[in-house]
Amino acid sequence: MKRKTLFTLWVWCAFFLLACMLPLYWLGWLPLFAVLLLCLGIVSLTVFALQWQVSEWLKERVGLLHQVFEHSGEAVMITDPGNRILDVNPAFSELTGYARNDVLGKNPRLLSSGRTSRAEYEAMWAALQSTGRWQGEIWDRRKDGAVYPKLLAISVVYDEVGAVQYHIANFKDISAEKATQAKLEYIAHHDMLTGLNNRFSLDDRLDHALAVARRETHHVALLFIDLDRFKVINETLGHPVGDELLIQVSQRLRRTVRESDLVARLGGDEFVVMLTGVGYANTAAQVAEKLLKVLGEAYVLGEHTLYATPSIGVAIFPNDGPDRETLMKNAEAAMYHAKAEGRNGFQFFDSRMNSVVVERLEIEHALRQALGADEFVLHYQPVIDAESGAVASVEALIRWQHPARGLLPPGMFIGVAEETGLIEPIGAWVMAEACRQLAEFRRQGLQDVNMAINISAVQIRSGELLARAEALIERFELDPSWLIFEITESVAMAQPDETVRILDQLRAMGIQVALDDFGTGYSSLAYLRMFALDKLKLDRSFVTDIGQNADGEVICDATIGLGHALNLELVAEGVETESQFDYLKLRGCQLVQGYYFSRPLPADEVIAFIRQRGA
Repeated sequence: MKRKTLFTLWVWCAFFLLACMLPLYWLGWLPLFAVLLLCLGIVSLTVFALQWQVSEWLKERVGLLHQVFEHSGEAVMITDPGNRILDVNPAFSELTGYARNDVLGKNPRLLSSGRTSRAEYEAMWAALQSTGRWQGEIWDRRKDGAVYPKLLAISVVYDEVGAVQYHIANFKDISAEKATQAKLEYIAHHDMLTGLNNRFSLDDRLDHALAVARRETHHVALLFIDLDRFKVINETLGHPVGDELLIQVSQRLRRTVRESDLVARLGGDEFVVMLTGVGYANTAAQVAEKLLKVLGEAYVLGEHTLYATPSIGVAIFPNDGPDRETLMKNAEAAMYHAKAEGRNGFQFFDSRMNSVVVERLEIEHALRQALGADEFVLHYQPVIDAESGAVASVEALIRWQHPARGLLPPGMFIGVAEETGLIEPIGAWVMAEACRQLAEFRRQGLQDVNMAINISAVQIRSGELLARAEALIERFELDPSWLIFEITESVAMAQPDETVRILDQLRAMGIQVALDDFGTGYSSLAYLRMFALDKLKLDRSFVTDIGQNADGEVICDATIGLGHALNLELVAEGVETESQFDYLKLRGCQLVQGYYFSRPLPADEVIAFIRQRGA
């Protein structure tokens, strides 16, 4: 019988007896003393029943707390005011390796690893004394000697007069979280193909080096390196050979310069070496000559033996630029001058140089004519559903049908378009043409194929992206969900708060949003969570490591896991082999694209390809 029911029954019985006795008393058949005695008994039994009920309730609560203590997934340790251990739970023993009897009565400092400073412990105790609670990360040592990081939370329990009665500590091992954080930090600051610092890391280190150079009045030299005819090698022998060449170049660069110097890969075949503490220009010249020799030696790439020469531009702070942007621009200009002088050489920046500017102006002029002459075309690379094998979408990729030079890939003109602002009208044309072609796909019965369109930083900042998208959707009678806007990680992080606002509006319209080239930039995980995304595109450098580099595979797995944790659809770029596809499919990557399935195709060819795949 439940306690509440038992107590209620007792009270009713007591009142029933009392009700039976009172008429006897009134009739004079029962003395007053007996009635009073009976009432006293009833009251006593009632109090006893109440005490029993409270006692049972307390037993139940204590039992519940004990169950929580014993079965908690986190380690729990209770100490007295003298900081002696009173009790620990099984999770404590599992984490630390110490049995309960090993630690009872001992000071928790037996867990100390020596890696947490005295100042940190003093700050912890100060917080406990002032607020009664503290939380933070410290390093401890297990019984077997292994050191590990833990997240520790301590609360103070006070007695009725306000004196400290207990300290209750909850903690857990955060080694896995730390390892994941370290991997993501590595991704944020390094080029995943070569392991060199990336552009973000270079910018940060260069700013710091320039600040030091200003204080100490010495020089900083930038060597901007571009491999001659790398695109020919890449397109002729394939991306795997090109990637291996870049890896070997990066290794030679690191071996040639000092440990204190920085080597970074900007992307493609462009590298930068930053020399600090440079006293004279001839120091940079000596390094450039050494790099020409080292990089010009033969490369053994599988069955191929190749030669790849560099063109190097040199700019020196403060003579060639007072800040990072100017110094980088002038080093690049010097590199183009080295190419114009016959390649396989180096040039110092000279303010009288104008060949680079002239070349850029010629490209800009030709680009303006191309817009008016309808010289741009779109090719479409299929994106494959990993499970069904059908085409889920196509990515629209621009090509320039140059009247003299033939079909040019975007890498040969997009950079100039971005620098000159022509990327906005070119981007507007791409959006319109892609939407027109999507409507044509649907008219021809390809009902399940969506269109992915790359959006530039200029388009994001222009303020016209949303209105233009709405107009095209209405003009071509499209469902917004058929469109996927792809924004690169670097574009998203250039103005993250503005990006959040625009992506929210795109999603509200029904347009899907993908973060492209993930891992090549420096996304804050906090912003990544805030961005309104549907898809996360793995950069091809991740895919290249599959089956080749164990560390790269770990990072690939971590990125896929991150996408799953954020409920994003994963798209892998640059899939070129069956083994890469099998690896990605096994790990839950839903969509794949790359030359293993198809190169970018003209519209009529991609329609045939889609029908062949059964979409």
